[in-house]
Amino acid sequence: MRIGVTGGSGFIGSHIVDKLLENGHEVRVIDIVKPHRTNVEITKTNLLDYNSVLHATEGMDYVFHLAAVSNVNEAYKNPVYCVKLNTVGTVNVLEAARHNDIGRIIFASTDWVYGGARLDTVDEESPFFMPGAGHIYTSTKIASEFYVHDYSTLYGLGSTILRYGIPYGPRSREGTVMPIFVKKALNNEPLIVYGDGSQFRNFIYVEDLAEGNVAALKPIAENKTYNLEGTRPISVKEVAETIRNILQIDVEIKYEPARPGDYGGKTISSRKAHDELGWEPKVDFEEGMRRYVEWYRRTSG
Repeated sequence: MRIGVTGGSGFIGSHIVDKLLENGHEVRVIDIVKPHRTNVEITKTNLLDYNSVLHATEGMDYVFHLAAVSNVNEAYKNPVYCVKLNTVGTVNVLEAARHNDIGRIIFASTDWVYGGARLDTVDEESPFFMPGAGHIYTSTKIASEFYVHDYSTLYGLGSTILRYGIPYGPRSREGTVMPIFVKKALNNEPLIVYGDGSQFRNFIYVEDLAEGNVAALKPIAENKTYNLEGTRPISVKEVAETIRNILQIDVEIKYEPARPGDYGGKTISSRKAHDELGWEPKVDFEEGMRRYVEWYRRTSG
C-alpha cells in the first residue's frame, strides 16, 4: 500500500516509517523536515495550508496523522499556535483525505485525554469529564478526536484513533524527560522532578509503539479507538532513579513545585489492542532505557 505519514520525520513518525518499510509498504513522509532516511519520498507540507495538504496526500491509500505540537511545555507557552496546528491541521488532513478518496486516516492521539476521566482505571469506553482535561494540548487532541468521528459519520471517511502512552527510545525529542535526565546525569547536574515524583505514565518503547501503529492497518481497526500503552505505570521518580542506576552516576534528584496542568496519570488498559490487533509491548522499561542510553552515548558525540 501507499501510505503517507504526517510528521514522518519526527520521533514517533520516523519509527513508524521504519516499520512500514519493513512490512513492504511504499511511504511518503509529509513534513517540513527532511526524514532520517533517504529511501522514502518526502513532500514538504505546511499543515495549515489546505492546498498543500491536498497535494501531499494525493494518491495515498492510508495516512498516519502525527504532525502536531506535541511538546506540552511548548503548547503551554504558545497556546494559539498549538490550537491552530493541532486542530485546524487535523481538519485539513481529514478534508484532504475526503477529497482524495483515501481509505483511512490513522490519528495519533494521547493517553492525556484520560486526564478528564473520573475513574483511575480506564479503557477506550471510559467517559471524559471535559473540564478535567487540564491542558491546551489535551484539549486539542480531544477536539481532534471529535473531528475524526465527525468525518467518519458525515462523509464516510474511514479512521482509527490511537491513544499513545508516553514514548521513549532512540531519536527522542530533546525537550522530553528521558533526554533531559540523561544529559543532566552525564553532566553531573541534578535531575529535576516536578511535584513529589509520584505522577506516572505508561511509558512505551518507541519501536513497540510503531508496531502498534502498523497493526492498526488491519481491517478490524476501522472506525475504532485503541490504547497503545506500556506494560506498567512508571513514576517520574522511577525514571530518574533508573537513569541514575544505568549510568551508575550518583546525581541528586531535586524536587520542585508541580507544573500547571500536569497530567498525574491513570491506569490505562491496552487489552483491546491485544485482543483485536494481536499487539502487545515487548520491551520492558529498564531494557528500553538501557537501549536508549546506549543510543544517546553513541550519537551525542
